[in-house]
Amino acid sequence: MTDAAASDSRVRARVDRALGHLTLDRPRAINALDLGMIESLAAALDEWEHDPGVDAVLLDGAGERGLCAGGDVRGLYDQIVAGDVAETAHFFRAEYALNARIASYPKPVVVFADGVTMGGGIGLAGHAAVRVVTERSRLAMPEVRIGFTPDVGGSLLLARAPGRVGEYLALTGESMDAADAIYAGFADHLVPSERLDDLRDALVSRADPQTATELVLLFDETAGPARLEAARPWIDDAFAADSVAEIIDRLRERPEPDARATAELLATLPPTALAVTLAAVRAARERNELRNVLAQEYGLVLWFATTQPDLVEGIRARLVDKDGTPSWSPASRADLAPDVVAQAFAFEPAPALWTD
Repeated sequence: MTDAAASDSRVRARVDRALGHLTLDRPRAINALDLGMIESLAAALDEWEHDPGVDAVLLDGAGERGLCAGGDVRGLYDQIVAGDVAETAHFFRAEYALNARIASYPKPVVVFADGVTMGGGIGLAGHAAVRVVTERSRLAMPEVRIGFTPDVGGSLLLARAPGRVGEYLALTGESMDAADAIYAGFADHLVPSERLDDLRDALVSRADPQTATELVLLFDETAGPARLEAARPWIDDAFAADSVAEIIDRLRERPEPDARATAELLATLPPTALAVTLAAVRAARERNELRNVLAQEYGLVLWFATTQPDLVEGIRARLVDKDGTPSWSPASRADLAPDVVAQAFAFEPAPALWTD
């Protein structure tokens, strides 16, 4: 086993036989991504891409709590408060380049999305070739809850979910278990957590012609019924509406208790983030290509970071002061500027995400 030059204290990179193995190693923060971790992951992929001794890559997380809870949101808060727009843009450009790299990597990338896998963790796991979840998995794109919008290519995964499940997950930030994640298209295989070590060993010792996918299938178990599939009647009816206000109205008219509870949840969330996120998922459905969607998300996240007080307020309420009482601006959908979505989509970030 050899260490890759990209390894640092928060990312362990090594090669075991023909398997490149990357482990996020920040367990106290549920492996939340900072810029150094993103750069280390990218450097290892660079090194292994043309290495004939590496024919597959495994990505997992240290600790028992999860693969990755997302990006370093507290660090983002500090950057915005300090007015360091350049550093914020640098972080997102590096992160999105990594997301695109995983999606197009010429060697299969296998990801164990065991435990909490949210936000930036979805950017790592959701675009991999082989996406494994366990009975402990909890996947989500919860950005609206802090006055933000789904990114890391997550809006494309949401757009491709069955029916209007993507709009539902995007606007509520609700989490998915293994069955839901597979149903919604965020994962491929359910492997019991107690079998992950055996699967790692099999990926290391595999013999031709077994591919990574074929090996994972040996450990795959059928997921139970997906809650999201059962909820499709009211989700599809309500979340097909043209606006957030109409979605809430339709939810309140439904007989299902879960539909009415969802209406009450949406009523507490930031109007700006909800309106922009609804439009973002639907625009991603039309774009239907990862690099294009990442460019769309990049513009939107910098619009939020540089012009919208809700993002700082949401992080403050949830992660800084932890009082759980954000004061959204505006607080009411009635006070939302009629052109707010147009403003968000017209924002031109600098520097651009892609230069080629």
